[in-house]
Amino acid sequence: IRWRDSIVTSVVFCHVCSHNPEVLWAQRSDKVYLTVALPDAKDISVKCEPQGLFTFSALGAQGKLFEFSLELYGKVVPEYRKNVGLRNIIFSIQKEERSWWPRILKSEEKPAPYIKFVDEDCESSDDDGLLCKFQQP
Repeated sequence: IRWRDSIVTSVVFCHVCSHNPEVLWAQRSDKVYLTVALPDAKDISVKCEPQGLFTFSALGAQGKLFEFSLELYGKVVPEYRKNVGLRNIIFSIQKEERSWWPRILKSEEKPAPYIKFVDEDCESSDDDGLLCKFQQP
């Protein structure tokens, strides 16, 4: 009985474990767009560093922690635009230099499965491209 009791008491539930939200990305020659699919996000925290490190965290439904960090392909302007909707958060990040990046991440490894590419043909008439429809490939 003691052995069985010790097994039951050793089970730990992780209430602070983080999850990765789905991240869609697209680009123009001057900007990168990241859409974080996270309905009802609260306590959104973002850090965007000039060398291209983008860090995100927020609380989702039922207070679950969602977070990710991306080392973007190139350097960016640290200021960004954010549009928070009911189902997602869209970020518009200015590239330091105008150019088309061959991929979103600096690393040549395959991105994590929660990072999805959006077709480059997705163009929008507004200045920020925030109305662009994001679709999974």
